[in-house]
Amino acid sequence: MPACALAAIRGMRQADAMLGEAIPIAAKVAQLRKAATYPEPSPTVDVVETHMSWVFLTRQYAYKLKKPVRYDHLDFTTLEARRYYCAEELRLNRRLARSVYLDIVPLVVNVNGTIQLGGEGTVTDWLVKMRRLPADRMLDWVLTHGNVTTDDARAIASRLGEFHMTLPAVSITPAEYRRWLRQGIDECERELCDPVFAQSVGQVRSLCAAQRELLKHNSEIFDRRVHEGRIVEGHGDLRPEHVCLAPPLAIIDCLEFSPVYRTLDTADELGFLALECERLGAPEFGQVVLEAYGAVTKDRPGVALVHFYQGYRAGVRAKIAGWHLREEEFRDSPKWLGRTRQYLQLAQQHMHAAERAFDREDLRPRAVR
Repeated sequence: MPACALAAIRGMRQADAMLGEAIPIAAKVAQLRKAATYPEPSPTVDVVETHMSWVFLTRQYAYKLKKPVRYDHLDFTTLEARRYYCAEELRLNRRLARSVYLDIVPLVVNVNGTIQLGGEGTVTDWLVKMRRLPADRMLDWVLTHGNVTTDDARAIASRLGEFHMTLPAVSITPAEYRRWLRQGIDECERELCDPVFAQSVGQVRSLCAAQRELLKHNSEIFDRRVHEGRIVEGHGDLRPEHVCLAPPLAIIDCLEFSPVYRTLDTADELGFLALECERLGAPEFGQVVLEAYGAVTKDRPGVALVHFYQGYRAGVRAKIAGWHLREEEFRDSPKWLGRTRQYLQLAQQHMHAAERAFDREDLRPRAVR
């Protein structure tokens, strides 16, 4: 092909990309709020907004549009980045919810200048299309309404156990893994000591110091987890609101934007789910999940390690809850101030439990898969 033709094609592509990026996000959201935008009949469109996305709910489906935002841990500011992370979200979540994650679809500007979902035109954004799940079968709803069963706990444990056992171990040395955890503790301390979080700096520093001490003086336990191949690229955000009990059981919304954040000890992943069940008032359910998971995988990491991870993870969640207080709309919100404080209390409780358990727990090697 002549050089002039190639240059013309490149110029057209650049012009299309510029047009796509130029469409204001408010215009995209306004169009996606309209039921007529979607191919399937739907009397209304419900909209859920988060820090990183909008989710548009029709009668049968959910469409997720990523916001063009940049944080320390992610960058969605370009059209190409949003396309890539939509594809990653589809790929990664199909591991635990294949029937839910259906496709990625373009949002285009047609020849008439109208924004439409799919079809011919200049791509202005991308959305992840998912099957809509029943709200009353999400684990957080079921836990808070008292309809959960031990069979539900065993089903979750079985699904997660089978999933974790298919994952290859991440290539990381024990020293690197412990340094990674220590850096996470240090970051939580820096963030939670910010005056806008309105927490006791003394309590935060004491908590983080205890976490570092346990990590330092029980290094052999953490090293053993690395040698056993328990550090994997898992889900990364295993909360009850991401578990749907309607058959087939589905676990959704993994962390697609950071392999670092979804790389963790399988005991950490399970401990986090149990922690969130505890926060919702159902600690016994979380304990059944942990015990059933051990029966499936033959991995029983010990009470001390699980408490450590729960204390660590509660500190991370306190930091994330506190981030809302830096935003103007939430600055005076009692919800996020209370949520930050609640997570810090859970972190302290689990770190005290970890200290007691490490003092008495047998450190001999346990079952290796």
